[in-house]
Amino acid sequence: MDIRQLRYFVTVADEGQITRAAKKLNMAQPPLSHQLKIMEEELGTALFFRNSRSVELTEAGQLLYQRAVSILHQLEDTVVEVKETGDGLRGQLAIGTAKTCAINFLPERIQSFQQDYPLVTFRIVDGHPYEVLKFLDERLVEFAVVRFAADIHLDYDTKTLQVEPYVLFIPKQWNWPSTKTSISMKDLTDIPLIMIIREEKYGMYNSFHNLCVKQGIKLNIVCECHDASIICSFVATGMGAAVLPKSTLLSHEHEIDIIEIEDCDLFNKTSLVWNKDRPLSKVAQHFLDSF
Repeated sequence: MDIRQLRYFVTVADEGQITRAAKKLNMAQPPLSHQLKIMEEELGTALFFRNSRSVELTEAGQLLYQRAVSILHQLEDTVVEVKETGDGLRGQLAIGTAKTCAINFLPERIQSFQQDYPLVTFRIVDGHPYEVLKFLDERLVEFAVVRFAADIHLDYDTKTLQVEPYVLFIPKQWNWPSTKTSISMKDLTDIPLIMIIREEKYGMYNSFHNLCVKQGIKLNIVCECHDASIICSFVATGMGAAVLPKSTLLSHEHEIDIIEIEDCDLFNKTSLVWNKDRPLSKVAQHFLDSF
């Protein structure tokens, strides 16, 4: 059994169908089926349950899949490390991040890094925080820049970049009294709010909304959205107000006022996150050291 066969096997398991896997591997189906048969004969056991339309891993196949994925990942990491032993730092660093985090924390850092290492390029993959962590788990990126109010990403190594309060963004066209620079939690009930939501395993809405529920504060939610930059655009039009981390306001500064929330003890943490079970590439380690 060789690396090529392991790649074939993993691709078939991921696709759940030999025809689809053959297409992804840019090869004909008969040679792929033949390689799978050779593997099963060598191991003396069936790796797949087969029917007319799909394949499913047997118990032995599941064990081989776990080991094969680990072996292929180790091989990829080894290739990267060996290439990096040459003169000069080179390669591409993939980072997953939400739009607002990217704009706040990455441009100057990347520009400065590339001045020192001009042969390094970057690839930015955007998504909401849970999507970005999924990118990290699937090894699509080496780093993630995410905002959370709680340390729900404790399965990862992290570096805190910023801790900040939640504030109320209101449209300037509402003519909010200039002397009223803060508001209490209970006074939010009378304000139409555009709420950021997360629909993942950790539940819907965000930590601020959950805090209001615990305190018996009923919010007047007129719109929901996953994207903080879209929410700021909606606030700027006068559609409603929003409660978000302070640094989320990246545009529309001339159309939005910031009001402090007096009795909100919730803070939001922006972190650089990476997989503790995966060794960082040389490029990634140098980038981490730049923070």
